[in-house]
Amino acid sequence: MVSERISREEGLKLFYEADLLTLARVAENKRFELHPERIVTFVVDRNINYTNICVSGCRFCAFYKTPESKEGYVITLADLREKIEETMELGGTQILLQGGMNPDLSLDYYTDLLKFIKDNFDIHVHGFSPPEISYIAEKSGLSIAETIARLKGAGLDSIPGGGAEILSDEVRKKVSPGKCSADTWIEVMRQAHLSGMRSSATMMFGHLEEPRHIVEHLSRIRDLQDETGGFTAFIPWTFQPDNTKIQVPKTGSVPYLRVLALSRIFLDNIDNIQASWVTQGEKIAQTALFYGANDMGSTMIEENVVAAAGVNFMLPESEIKRLITTAGFEARKRDCFYNLL
Repeated sequence: MVSERISREEGLKLFYEADLLTLARVAENKRFELHPERIVTFVVDRNINYTNICVSGCRFCAFYKTPESKEGYVITLADLREKIEETMELGGTQILLQGGMNPDLSLDYYTDLLKFIKDNFDIHVHGFSPPEISYIAEKSGLSIAETIARLKGAGLDSIPGGGAEILSDEVRKKVSPGKCSADTWIEVMRQAHLSGMRSSATMMFGHLEEPRHIVEHLSRIRDLQDETGGFTAFIPWTFQPDNTKIQVPKTGSVPYLRVLALSRIFLDNIDNIQASWVTQGEKIAQTALFYGANDMGSTMIEENVVAAAGVNFMLPESEIKRLITTAGFEARKRDCFYNLL
C-alpha cells in the first residue's frame, strides 16, 4: 500500500524498476482506497468536432486540414442539431465539443455556437481544450480568464483535458510546435478552475517522450490539483502513429498498463482514472480495471480524431456494461462530474 505521496524520483524509479504486477497491485489498492465500492462508471456522450481546419500543424494529428484544403469544414447548425438530437435519443447526457485552431472563427462564433446549443437542448457541454481557448484568447486580444468567462457565460459547462500531449516544452517543440506551451495549458486550466469550472486532464504518450517527461507531466497535473482541486479525472492514452508525421512503433498494452498504474499511484489527489478503450481496445481496457482505472470513459457515439489515425474501436453502451460486469464490477452511468445517474 502506498499511502505517502511519492516524489518524481520515486515515480521514475517505479517506472524503471517495479515489475508490472507489483505496479498493478499497488495501483489497485490505491483505487479501492479511493473507491471501496466495486463500481466502474461510464458516460454516454458524443465527440463533435465543429471544425477540422487547424493551423497548429501537430505532427501527431491525422485529422486536421489546412485552411486552404478543399476537405476542410465548419459544422452547420443543422448538422449540429441532428448530432445532438441523435445523442439524446441514445441516452446521451453530454457532448464533447472540440475542433481545430481555425483562423476564420472569432470568439462570437464560439459563444453563438454555445448559445444555440443551450437554447435548443438540455445537455452538458464539455468543450474546448486549453490550446483552443488559448488560441481564441490570443485572436480576440483578451486574457485567458476573460475568454473563459465569455465562454462560460454562453453555456460552456466544463473543459476537456485535450491538447496536453506531454506537458514538457522539450517534447512539445518536437511534436506540436504550433500549439500552446505547457505553462499556457496549465494556466488555462488554472483560470477555468478559479472560475468554478471543472475539467479533466489527459496525457498522450508513446511518441517522442522519455519516461522522465511522463513523470514531469504527472507532477505538473498533481501540483495544479493541489492548488485548485479542479480536475475530475485523468486519462492517459497512447499515440496512434498511422497516417501521421511521427513514425514510431505503436505502443503496446504492457507500456500502457504500466503508465496507467503509475498514474493512479502518483496522482493521489485526483479521484478518477479512466481506461482508454478507444486506443487500446476492449480487452486491454477491461484489464486496466485491475491496474487502477475506475472509469471506462465514454461510449463515444462518434469519434473522428483517433479514427483518422486508423484506429476504429467502437463500443455501444450495452458492450461497455458487459465488459465491466464480466470483469466483476457493477456498471454505472455517470455525468461529467462523476455523479451516478
